[in-house]
Amino acid sequence: MDRPRVVEENEPRQAPEPGTLPDPRPVEPGDRGYEPLRPGWDVRGALRRLFAPIAGFAFLILKWGALLLKLKVFTVGASMLVSIAAYTWIWGLPFAIGFVVLIFVHEMGHVIELRRQGVPASAPLFIPFLGAVIGMRQLPDDAWKEAKVALAGPILGSIGAAAFLAVGVATDSDLLRALAFVGFFLNLFNLIPIVPLDGGRAAAALHPAIWLFGLLIVAGLAVLRPNPILLIILIVGGLELWRRWRERGERPAYYRLPMSQRIAVAVLYLGLIAILGVAVSETHVSRHF
Repeated sequence: MDRPRVVEENEPRQAPEPGTLPDPRPVEPGDRGYEPLRPGWDVRGALRRLFAPIAGFAFLILKWGALLLKLKVFTVGASMLVSIAAYTWIWGLPFAIGFVVLIFVHEMGHVIELRRQGVPASAPLFIPFLGAVIGMRQLPDDAWKEAKVALAGPILGSIGAAAFLAVGVATDSDLLRALAFVGFFLNLFNLIPIVPLDGGRAAAALHPAIWLFGLLIVAGLAVLRPNPILLIILIVGGLELWRRWRERGERPAYYRLPMSQRIAVAVLYLGLIAILGVAVSETHVSRHF
């Protein structure tokens, strides 16, 4: 057997021949005939690349932020995105988007009727877990017009839910059918005759005493199904009931309506409750998507 050859310290490294032992000296970069690539680390350049986009975005916010906040579209869109993010945390993104769309359609019913009556109204502003609100600079002229504004939301909202149902049936989508169920249910819930719900504003055209009935319904639901939203509606509804009942004598003409208008509101109000009750029953599906 051949002895291993002794390698001198400064002897150039040679490729090992077959059957020989490898060179015991540590491998140096120059022994390969090339230097390995070592990425350079420029701290100043890296910081510049990191903070340049942030600085540019901050500059745009400082320059145009005040203008953007004044744009109604930006405000509405931002509140919608916040609500979608909040509902996504509970139900997932697809359901959250559909849910916010249903709320938007409902609120646009109020906006369209208000503007048709010549009452200045803002676009819907979304509040996570509470729905959306619309700003009005003045109340409608009487309880008849207030009832029409109130019922316009559930009417258009029910049409939107029916559209979800039609597409869900055509595509055999349980997700869309579930969204339709939620849309019908929300519009039905909104018809409970207590302010600030739409049913309370519609009931003002019938008789203010109906508000007490709505208050009892919400109180019963809060006992059976404790929920922060129900408690908020109960508190706000109780305060609003007390305020309107105390001030009803100051605006007697507001609630004094022809019998034909009262009948029209009653037929539309009760008809919506009946239709939505059937729709909720027919569209209920178990959640498994």
